[in-house]
Amino acid sequence: MFSKILIANRGEIACRVIRTARKLGIRTVAVYSEADADAQHVRLADEAWPIGGPRPQDSYLRGDAILEVARQSGAQAIHPGYGFLSENADFADAVEAAGIVFIGPKAASMRKMGSKAGAKELMQAAGVPVVPGYTGADQSPQLLAREAARIGFPLMIKAAHGGGGKGMRIVRSLDEFLPNLESCQREAASAFGRDRVLLERYVESPRHIEIQVFGDAHGNVIHLNERECSAQRRYQKVLEESPSPFLTRELRAAMGAAAVQAACAIDYANAGTVEFIVAPDGRFFFMEINTRLQVEHPVTELVTGLDLVEWQLRVAAGETLPLRQEDIAQRGHAIEVRLYAEDPEAGFLPGSGKLEALRLPTADAHVRIDSGVVEGDTVSIFYDPMIAKLIVWDRDRDSALARLRDALAQCEIVGPKSNIGFLERLARHPAIVGGTIDTGYLDRHLDEFMPDHATDPVLVVAAATAQMLLQEDAERARAMDSPDPTSPWALADGWRLGHAGKRDLAFLHRGERLDVAAQGHGGDYAIQWQGRKHDVRAARLDASGLSARFDQQSRRFRIHADAGRLDVHDGEHRLQLQPVAVYRRDSAAQGAEGNRIQAPMPGRVVLVKAHPGDVVVFGQELLVIEAMKMELALKAPRDGTVAEVRAAAGDFVEADAVLVTLES
Repeated sequence: MFSKILIANRGEIACRVIRTARKLGIRTVAVYSEADADAQHVRLADEAWPIGGPRPQDSYLRGDAILEVARQSGAQAIHPGYGFLSENADFADAVEAAGIVFIGPKAASMRKMGSKAGAKELMQAAGVPVVPGYTGADQSPQLLAREAARIGFPLMIKAAHGGGGKGMRIVRSLDEFLPNLESCQREAASAFGRDRVLLERYVESPRHIEIQVFGDAHGNVIHLNERECSAQRRYQKVLEESPSPFLTRELRAAMGAAAVQAACAIDYANAGTVEFIVAPDGRFFFMEINTRLQVEHPVTELVTGLDLVEWQLRVAAGETLPLRQEDIAQRGHAIEVRLYAEDPEAGFLPGSGKLEALRLPTADAHVRIDSGVVEGDTVSIFYDPMIAKLIVWDRDRDSALARLRDALAQCEIVGPKSNIGFLERLARHPAIVGGTIDTGYLDRHLDEFMPDHATDPVLVVAAATAQMLLQEDAERARAMDSPDPTSPWALADGWRLGHAGKRDLAFLHRGERLDVAAQGHGGDYAIQWQGRKHDVRAARLDASGLSARFDQQSRRFRIHADAGRLDVHDGEHRLQLQPVAVYRRDSAAQGAEGNRIQAPMPGRVVLVKAHPGDVVVFGQELLVIEAMKMELALKAPRDGTVAEVRAAAGDFVEADAVLVTLES
């Protein structure tokens, strides 16, 4: 076994490889770009070396720089992870030529799969089922049109050297063929440098099912069963699971045998994935072999109990496969989703920025988290915006889905926008629950997975209840720190002259202000929102959540409150709010706090209307700040004289910053 390896990657997969290497007593060398100097994989590795600028082509795609680090650090092998150089045959050759072991298949095997057309011809010759089509070298539009008519419609035009969903078009009639051909060739040339295409019959409502294969240098090849990846958006996988809810035992065996046959056809060694398209009637056809470890490999690990990275290392070190085909067990059901910094409502636009808060469920026998970032890290604009992979396991599919929904409810990301809400709706959608989703369903029905912007009154009332309890706790703590904590004026009971415990609350939600009137204390409240009163009794808030009787119905909610945010989750729906200050003559600001005008949230000062010495009256506008894309006027809490103005137009201010003071 190796004593030191280099990981030619970053983020989550680099951290994943480091964990297994450490378990085996192998020292690790990380490489990093300028943007990743403080990244988690750099912190976790035994040593880390810089290799260039933040752009991938200036760092993680620089095979020469990576090899030089391997030589200088004394690494005996290089693990490429996935993406970047993981399927680059020239890099694999260069690694071997340098006397270093490439932890993956041989370059010759990669090259056989480098062209979709060549791979299809090779598989057909090996007896692996392929979709009827055309893979020839003659790319004249006239011949391609004739072949399209022969194959029949619908058909798919694919870039022969493509991947990642680029350079693909579905054509349903001959008159659509030439415009789609030209578009596909342009995209292929731009993305891959070559415009060659292949044609194949398009299977309607297909499933995407892949088989994990493993080979060694001694001629042994086995499969580790399947992963279903039919939940896709624009050919990008969204949810993966094993076992497939579609496969019968017989079909699983047939697909496994075909996958082994495909791997043997290219003399495959190490981890690989054979991808198939499966028709509704159970016919399956070869798509491609991914000559690397897949992003979704943890799904296989959870149902087999195996460490696939450990297998990769052992095979690369010359060992035989640890198990035979008949020894591979399948236990329970596993599902994976990926948490991304992206905005589903803006076409899944990738996001970036600091992770102000990152809460993920605690890992245990049922929940696994694979991540390359922690709270406080920055999601870079230069790389894939994945924050974490969330993988769950349970005894059967229904139980695993329940685990997934519960785990997602525990997730919270503050900073860049995320796809958590989208994944929660996905995990409850009938097409997922029923196991009927096909590869085109999300693209055809994406609106079914988008949020309903109507605000649930129950969630708002729960948020107001939690805010009342939090305020009372804060007042109680302040009272205990006061010179006379037994004084009736220090009691945190919300009492005011003329109206016991009346308080006004305000929140921001999606840029809109929600004003809530509340009265009561100690867990018993009357809360009014949008003209309707709600009765709340016996409210309690602790680390496990909020429980209370709301209009005589007992309910429980998860509550997260910090950093100026209040998140409420009822197990199915999530409401994210930002508490903001309320300025009223009868508010707490009338007392000692009435001498200070504070920023209710982080923002930028856009207008200052007050100056030291100005005489102002209650409600007079003193400043305007911009936050959450809306302007908020900050007004005098009482009549008085301005003592200080501590902000100027253009200043960025934090929440609770004192902006103006009044003379006592």
